[in-house]
Amino acid sequence: MEEKERRGIQSFEIGTQLLVALARHVAPMPLKDIAKAAGMSAGKAHPYLVTFLKVGFVTQDASGCYELGPLALQLGLSRLQRLDPVKEASPLIEGLAAETEQSIAIAVWGNLGPTIVRLEEPIHPLHVNLRTGTVMSLAHTATGRLFAAFLPPKVVERLIVEDVARQSGRIGGPLQLTRAEVDEAVAETRRRGISRTIGQPIPGINAFSAPVFDSAGNMVLGITAMGPEATFDNDWNGKVATPLRACALEVSRRLGFVEAA
Repeated sequence: MEEKERRGIQSFEIGTQLLVALARHVAPMPLKDIAKAAGMSAGKAHPYLVTFLKVGFVTQDASGCYELGPLALQLGLSRLQRLDPVKEASPLIEGLAAETEQSIAIAVWGNLGPTIVRLEEPIHPLHVNLRTGTVMSLAHTATGRLFAAFLPPKVVERLIVEDVARQSGRIGGPLQLTRAEVDEAVAETRRRGISRTIGQPIPGINAFSAPVFDSAGNMVLGITAMGPEATFDNDWNGKVATPLRACALEVSRRLGFVEAA
């Protein structure tokens, strides 16, 4: 009885494959290409597209090609307006902490800079002074460098200058970086699409941070993995960086981001 209640409408499931095929292509598509992308014959696909035309899910241009229509746009915009990036990311970081066995933090841009808004600890918590509300250094942390790399320069420039100047007054320690060194680290973050710090700003603690983008391609938050060097794989494609990238990309997709081909 429960299985019967859960059973869906198969024809709708089949038709949805056509909408997904259209969503994955920017340009309008002819019937045969849509059908091929959805894994069905043109004859089978055509009645579905006719129905979708009637309700506004798709439109058809003068050449007969199809693309998503006004109803699809309306539904998509309605969903985007309801999305909360932190809410979308929160359920995923628990699994990421378990998989990597590292502490995972979500950071957003606040009035004072990148700010931790959620922290998920692994089985063995990281004993550092990090908590919700902590503002991360733009110049000297993986989280900060991520925001410096992917936010508009006019947003972050003043805070970077102040950060470098403030730390330059300290004697000793790992925070004495020049502006040129900070700029080089930020440029590397842009090239790799992820930031990394080794033993900074806390000796013995390493970190990676990956960006989450919205449907317009704007960075809306960062997901950071951090842990002690003895257990932290700091390889750019290692067992921490790889699942971290995958997690950030999945959250981005849930926010409507489409990765460049």
